[in-house]
Amino acid sequence: MKNIVVLVSGSGTNLQRIIDTIDNGEIRDAKVTLVVADRECYGLERAKNHNIENILIPRGKNFSSELGRIIPENTDLIVLAGFLSILKPEFCENWTGKIINIHPALLPKFGGKGMWGHHVHHAVIEAGEKESGATVHFVTPGIDEGEAILQKSFAVTGDDTPETVAEKVHLIEYEIFPKAINKVLNNII
Repeated sequence: MKNIVVLVSGSGTNLQRIIDTIDNGEIRDAKVTLVVADRECYGLERAKNHNIENILIPRGKNFSSELGRIIPENTDLIVLAGFLSILKPEFCENWTGKIINIHPALLPKFGGKGMWGHHVHHAVIEAGEKESGATVHFVTPGIDEGEAILQKSFAVTGDDTPETVAEKVHLIEYEIFPKAINKVLNNII
């Protein structure tokens, strides 16, 4: 059984999707052993509702070092699921190849500092992009610079708004996140 630690900052819908796809076997031979949040959020409640150990570490300059102290040594994968804090380079290097993130755009476009949530979708519309999507990638010290594991796109139409792009991205995230987690955990890369 592979052990997953999930980091959250918000409502935890991707966390719920991970839990559900473990339960239905889409993600094989795995369990979420710990959920860590960097702020009070509903993601912690989701963890409690599923009897998953959960911890709040307030964001700040010591977040990465505190996180490093509490992550179990037998962790196979750290999953950033709507997690908004930036992890220190040393933490990323200690867990090289074992941290993944989902980003609401087709990286390398629209990645980096400040590119999260609605900021990404506004930038996509402002740039007149013809497509958008989501990318699951390895986390490295460079923000959104890690190798892509899985990516899927959709057409952006003239009628799209940042809100409709966000809805479409979220559906793609639900589809590709479990597949990417399963690929990494079971060495299907």
